[in-house]
Order: sequence, then structure tokens, then C-alpha cells
Amino acid sequence: MKKIFGILLCTLILSCSDKDDNAFLYPKETTVQNFMWQGLNQWYFWQADAPNLGDDRFTTNDEYVEYLETYPDPEEFFYQTCYNHSNIVGSGSAVDRFSFVEEDYKTLVNALEGVSKSNGMEFGLVRFEGSSDIFGYVRYIIPNSNAATKDIARGDIFTRVNGIKLTNDTYVNLLFGADSDTYTLGMADISGTVVTDNDKEVTLTKEEGLQENPILVAKTIERSGIKIGYLMYNGFTSGYNEQLNDVFGQFKSAGVTELVLDLRYNPGGSVNSSRLLASMVYGTNTDELFIRQRWNDKIQSLLKKDQLEDYFGDKTDQGSSINSLNLSKVYVLATANSASASELVMNGLAPYIDVIHIGETTRGKNEFSVTMVDDIDNDYIYRSDRENKIDPNNSWAMQPLMGRNENSAGFSDYTSGLDPDITLQEDVSNLGSLGDPNEPLLARAIQEITGESAKRDFSVKAPVQEVSNSKMFTVIKDNMYLDKPLSISFQ
Repeated sequence: MKKIFGILLCTLILSCSDKDDNAFLYPKETTVQNFMWQGLNQWYFWQADAPNLGDDRFTTNDEYVEYLETYPDPEEFFYQTCYNHSNIVGSGSAVDRFSFVEEDYKTLVNALEGVSKSNGMEFGLVRFEGSSDIFGYVRYIIPNSNAATKDIARGDIFTRVNGIKLTNDTYVNLLFGADSDTYTLGMADISGTVVTDNDKEVTLTKEEGLQENPILVAKTIERSGIKIGYLMYNGFTSGYNEQLNDVFGQFKSAGVTELVLDLRYNPGGSVNSSRLLASMVYGTNTDELFIRQRWNDKIQSLLKKDQLEDYFGDKTDQGSSINSLNLSKVYVLATANSASASELVMNGLAPYIDVIHIGETTRGKNEFSVTMVDDIDNDYIYRSDRENKIDPNNSWAMQPLMGRNENSAGFSDYTSGLDPDITLQEDVSNLGSLGDPNEPLLARAIQEITGESAKRDFSVKAPVQEVSNSKMFTVIKDNMYLDKPLSISFQ
């Protein structure tokens, strides 16, 4: 798979005073903290509101060094420096819920390309309302993974890991801890709201370099003489844009006139991939605005109109003509696990076509981020062709929120999520098979498309509250990263 050539490609022309004359000096032990403060001070969306990021925050070099040394742990330094971040204890209703750091920038870059250390089982952790008992359910299995070789599938239930019961106090360490590379699941049966342990056990091992193709299911379904395209798309991974375009070519060849876009487990990813997907759904008029970016005041004033706006596309990154269905309506399956670039597609399409949202309220991630590393000469922005320019003594990366994307109507205020037109929660006791016309969420979309009379009971027999899921402890959770060329002069 081709590499991402820069999460954000920047050509930066810096005056000497920006880099040298007014620069603070700092001890070697605070190299990471200095990189983080300098990058956040320049690029962070809420820089003007963050008390410790003000341009006049430090009047002397000693004050600056004292602040860098206040938090020896780089991760703690990052979250304390960000504005009202959710990772800060006692932050309450935090403004910044999504900025994060990663100790090894290569791990972050690989994850954004869909490469990770994983056993291939994607799952949710839930509890019944009013209960403190936690159990897991399998959402899907990534092909060619360790889990794909085991007797485990969508809909399976587990209550124990290595013989220890899943609880609020145990699940993080058991499933995501340092010693969780290999674990044994204790399986269970479910009937309505009753979960009963059984004797089955499944042992899974996380393996390096697992490549997840975000296109899990793509098929054409014919119902009542209508050809319906169904696409389950689980991540906006730019290396798969050509395959995504091929899927839409197949839909066109099959005569598809309606589309069900399944984003129920899609946490987001590439902004450009979202633009291309929207073009495949709606159209390729390059004069029509898809989204517009809003940066902090420092950056916004330096960007020209054409740098701030992204239009629908007629070509992929590799120059292939986009296969567009030219639809006036799309049916989107989305839940609280649908975030960032998933929401961006829905919001960007809304001024142009009817977006029929079936499922639950989405995550509410309306900001984009950029990968930052200790490459001062590129103003801390990561580029794959500049890895030899990154400080070899500092492998930390940060993924701070840098702005918001608004649609052509100027709307971007969905921090509470996008509400569904048709509310339907997944039933963990009756998940069904993804892509099967009888799977509840897909079946509800087909019913809406065909207008067939309601013969099916869609009530949820086992309503649950989500505690966590397999993606929440990975670097790709709720992520929307900007990946387009950008030229800025700070002179």
C-alpha cells in the first residue's frame, strides 16, 4: 500500500526572528515539552483561549523553563497545556475531547494508514441499563487476522478474560493493558437480557502489521425492483481510495439507484477520503463547495480562500475518474461510534441531497487534526519525506485539533452529534450478519427505500449502554486528519 505523503504538506517561509531572535532556551530534559508547547502555541485551534499557550504567557526564559519542568511526563504536559481537555482530572464538560499524543510517531503514522498491532476482533463493551455487569460482543472480524483463524464471529458474547470477570475496574487492563497481547476470552450465551456463561474459550493474539481494508462489505441488493447498493465502510483510509472508487464503479455497472452507506463503526480518518466518498455519492461538479476550514486566528489570516475550501472532486489522487452515482438521497447507518470524517460526509452532503440517518446520535467530532513531530524546520508538521529531519532524540508525536470543517451552508455546530431521522439501536441479542438484508439496521433502510409496509418488529429486545469498544484505546479513535497541500508564509 502506498504511504501517505504527509498528513499535512507545508511549505513554510520563516523569518529569522520567528526561529532565533525571540526563541526561548530550554534544558535538554524538556525537549519534548518544548516541542509540544511551540507547536500548540502556533497551530492549536483554541490557542487564544488556553491560559498556558498565550503569546505573552512567559515574560522571561526562566518562567518558560519552569513551566516546561512542571510536568516531567510529556503526556501529562500535553493535556495540561491544551484547553480544558477531557483527559484532565476535574475538567468537567471539556471543550477539547479529542487531541492526543503518541510516544512513537511511527505507530501513529502507521495507524492512520490502517496498519496496527491487533488480533482482528472488533468489539463493543456494554452493560444493560441499571446493571454494573459488563460484557463484550463481537462486531466484526477483520479478514486475514488472528481472529479470522479462530472460532469466533459477529454476535458472539464474552464475559471473562483470562478467567477474570469484566468489570469497570478490570476491562482496561485485561483487554488493552501492557500484558494483553494474548488473552483468552470466556464466552457466554445471550437470550433477551439474560447473559449466561458457557464453557467455550477462545484465545486471541495481537500481531504487528495488521492491515485493515475499510471496505468490509460491498454488494448490490435487489428488492421490489429497486437495485440498492450497500457499503460497509469502517475507516477513511486514504490508501484505499482507488478500491473505494472501484466499488462505486461496480454499483454503477449494476444499475444501483439507491445507496445504504454503513458507517456505524467508522471512527473517521482522512478528510480527503471523505471528500472523495461524498463525490462518489453525489456528484463531480468541482465548482460546488464540499467543506470550508476554520483555523485559529494566527493561521486563518494567513490562508487564502482557495486554501480554506475543498470542493467535490472528479478525480482520485491517482487520476482515476470518479465513479459517481449522482444521487439525490442517501441512507446512512450511523451510531455513537460514527465520528469525525463519517460525520463530515453527512454534514457536507446535507446542503445538496437528503441524508436519511438511521441509527443513533453520532459522536460529535467536528474538528480536524494534523500530525506533529519534532521537525522545527517544517514547523513541526509531519512529512514522510522528512523523517530524517525529525529530532532523533524525540520520537513523540501529537495530534492536536487545529480547526473545524463547516459545510457549504456554514454549519459546523454538531459537537453534541448528528441526530438520527430514524432511531434504531443495535440489538446485541439479534445483531444479524452485516450485508444481509435481514440485518436490522439494513432491513430498516430497505423498508424506507422500498416503501414496503411494516411487517417486521424492529423493537430492541436487549437495549444496552456502551462502556467502551475496541477502537477507543487505539490512536485512530474519533480521528479526522487533514491531508492536503498547504503553503503558509509566517513572515
